[in-house]
Amino acid sequence: MVRKEEKEKQSMRGKGVKRKVIGHFIEPTFSPFRFRETFLHLLCLCNSQSLQEGLCVHSPIIKVGLQHDLYLNNNLLSLYAKCFGVPQARHFFDEMPHKDIVSWTTLLSAHTRNNHHLEALQLFGLMLGSGQCPNEFTLSTALRSCSALGEFLSGAQIHASVVKLGLEPDPVLGTTLLDLYTKCDCPVEAHKLLAFVKDGDVVSWTTMISSLVESGKWSEALQLYVEMIEAGVYPNEFTFVKLLAIVDMYAKCRRMEDAIKVSNPTTEYDVCLWTTIISGFVQNLQVREAVNAFLDMELSGILPNNFTYASLLNASTSVLSLELGEQFHSRVIMVGLEDDLCVGNALVDMYMKCSHTTTNGVKVFRGIASPNVISWTSLVAGFVEHGLEEESFQLFAEMQAAGVQPNSFTLSTMLGACSKMKSLTQTMKIHGRIIKTKADIDIAVGNALVDAYAGGGMADEAWSVICMMNHRDLITYTCLAARLNQRGDHEMALKVITHMCSDEIKMDEFSLASFLSAAAGLGFMETGKQLHCYSVKSGFKRCNSVSNSLVHLYSKCGSMHNAFKAFKEINEPDTVSWNGLISGLTSTGRISDALAAFDDMRLSGVKPDSFTFLSLIFACSQGNLLNLGLDYFYSMEKTYDITPKLEHFVCLVDLLGRGSRLEEAMGVIETMPFKPDSVIYKTLLNACNLHGNVPLGEDLARKCLELDPSDPAIYLLLPSLYENAGFPDLGDKTRKLIRERGLRRSPRQCWMEVRSKIYLFSAREKIDKDEINEKLEFLISEIKNRGYPYQENEDKLYHSEQLALAFGVLSLPTMAPISINKNSFICTHCHSFITLVTQFVDREIIVRDRKRFHFFKDGQCSCRGGQT
Repeated sequence: MVRKEEKEKQSMRGKGVKRKVIGHFIEPTFSPFRFRETFLHLLCLCNSQSLQEGLCVHSPIIKVGLQHDLYLNNNLLSLYAKCFGVPQARHFFDEMPHKDIVSWTTLLSAHTRNNHHLEALQLFGLMLGSGQCPNEFTLSTALRSCSALGEFLSGAQIHASVVKLGLEPDPVLGTTLLDLYTKCDCPVEAHKLLAFVKDGDVVSWTTMISSLVESGKWSEALQLYVEMIEAGVYPNEFTFVKLLAIVDMYAKCRRMEDAIKVSNPTTEYDVCLWTTIISGFVQNLQVREAVNAFLDMELSGILPNNFTYASLLNASTSVLSLELGEQFHSRVIMVGLEDDLCVGNALVDMYMKCSHTTTNGVKVFRGIASPNVISWTSLVAGFVEHGLEEESFQLFAEMQAAGVQPNSFTLSTMLGACSKMKSLTQTMKIHGRIIKTKADIDIAVGNALVDAYAGGGMADEAWSVICMMNHRDLITYTCLAARLNQRGDHEMALKVITHMCSDEIKMDEFSLASFLSAAAGLGFMETGKQLHCYSVKSGFKRCNSVSNSLVHLYSKCGSMHNAFKAFKEINEPDTVSWNGLISGLTSTGRISDALAAFDDMRLSGVKPDSFTFLSLIFACSQGNLLNLGLDYFYSMEKTYDITPKLEHFVCLVDLLGRGSRLEEAMGVIETMPFKPDSVIYKTLLNACNLHGNVPLGEDLARKCLELDPSDPAIYLLLPSLYENAGFPDLGDKTRKLIRERGLRRSPRQCWMEVRSKIYLFSAREKIDKDEINEKLEFLISEIKNRGYPYQENEDKLYHSEQLALAFGVLSLPTMAPISINKNSFICTHCHSFITLVTQFVDREIIVRDRKRFHFFKDGQCSCRGGQT
């Protein structure tokens, strides 16, 4: 019996159970202090790894009566701060029955660590008010918040407390104070501290250099680094990190001389520093210097790594030098880095961009063991750049099948392929994927999506994407405006400006050039002048893209005086500058000046392009300079190595047709290296109409109708051909055929800009009796009363040019020129009407049609009757 009782006693001792003897019974009692060590062990373990599971002991602590244990509570407070952040920690702190300096410092540190610096300083004030005396850790934490907020006065007060408490020699406080004074731009105080804190050890120096780098004070950081070397303090790895940051900063700011100066004081170069310098040269397109740095690196005995070779391959790509890239590829093989992913990606990119084929790029890619998203994107982008859009979509599908998810650049690249193919189906497929993966939050993807929709003619969808984007930038609107311009929707392109202003996005030189191009396309002089003023105020006047757009604007508005002025202000006119001037002179009928400008262009050393010759041949066609026009055409390939395009052959046919060489023009169509379209046939048909060649005209009309049976322009040209040749019956029959087939040409419209507002005019029946109609009827009556020959319109409509003219007379100041823009050629009737009006209305009337300007003044036109 005794032995059994003894065993029970031992068992209860082992389980931490106290016993109380009552009669023959033993009553066990729990001691909470036996559990304290276990709780502490669990909390310390969880604190070290920030494991929130450790908070499960909070409830048992309360149950066993240890909720007043300050040491346990401080550990719980630390864990709450690490796992749940400041609010939960603050709630626990407020309910703690007892608090010491550790409690306050723990909560203060949580505020600072989570960037709640203002609240941290408020908490520090409460701590002082509670009578607690801060230690070096409390003061260091409060100083970090002062440094983050730039609170110099609060920091200085804490510094005073540091001195009073005799903690000034403490290295942690010293480096924190250095950081504060450096960021608050107090170099004198910082230097004094640097001398005081442990005689300026490497940690102190690096802290101060780091603060200067983070504040963007590169020159001061560099100077301090030099002083550190001179003071005999050897930099550690953290100092070198800051040094590399300075070198990289100077490289990105295109100041490689300064980057080299930064590295010169360094006694020992390493591969990272060399690679940073080489990368800096590459970023600044200084390829020769990058290669020289690489050779110097090898001579110094430092072996390049994979990042060095990747930078050098990028250098080859930047100048599109396949030969240089192949040399570095051979080096890569020699040192055994051909299997490195970083190098492999750089090789794929180099071959795709530098080679005329995709063969080598694909070969390198297939040699990569585990291609990542960068590998795939470089490959896909290469196929798109080579015009192999269909193959790029196949590779895109292969990439996803391999389990590699596309990034924003991959998606942007594929949307670029959609834009090139004008494939709205593919665009919508990728758009669906973007929505599912929430990739539309990336602004680059959003911009590519806008560009793809706008380029495909789906302007409404492009606007919808813009409205759904969380953030829009300059590229968003510039892409949209450029695409709208390409599709001829210039009015919508100008409306983009309003949306940019709403988003508080300012125009740059590229967006401004797009808006000037839109104003030029519409012939909006007033809008163009406002944009011109903006370019001057914003300092973009010296940008070639803006200057060229100004030449184009004034040329398209018929103001060659302003176009010449804009051209003269260009420091170094390029091909686009000269093309704008030559084209403007041609369209305004100043043929000899246009040809003289071409001679000046050649003398200045600027090479012409295909557009230059398009303007020259058109000028010769308008000026009846047949032989000179032929010389220009045949000199394209022979002298300038420019292959004529279809539009050049159209101009050549027009040139020959106007010169009565109709059969020769037909021979050009039959022998040119392009399949004839309806435009070139209609061009020669118009010449047949001019010279009365019915058989050839009928043959051309038949060929046109084979291409497009519903083209109303053919049925309009044929009646005119028959009537001019003396066959009015055939003309009537053709018109009857038009009515029977229900064919209608696109509506002819005119528009004018008056006081920055746009007014649109379309042909309509004479049933309205408004002010415009009354003015138009007055002008017609005046023509008849003066005995001028005038014939009513056969279609019984007021033509849009007539309505616009009447509105201009009513709306514009007396003697002000009336500028009218038209979406088609001016008809013979309206040309005669405006010519007659200017015999008794003392105004210049300017009509810009699809091909040229017509300047009407004193009963004459600049085209001298050759309006077609």
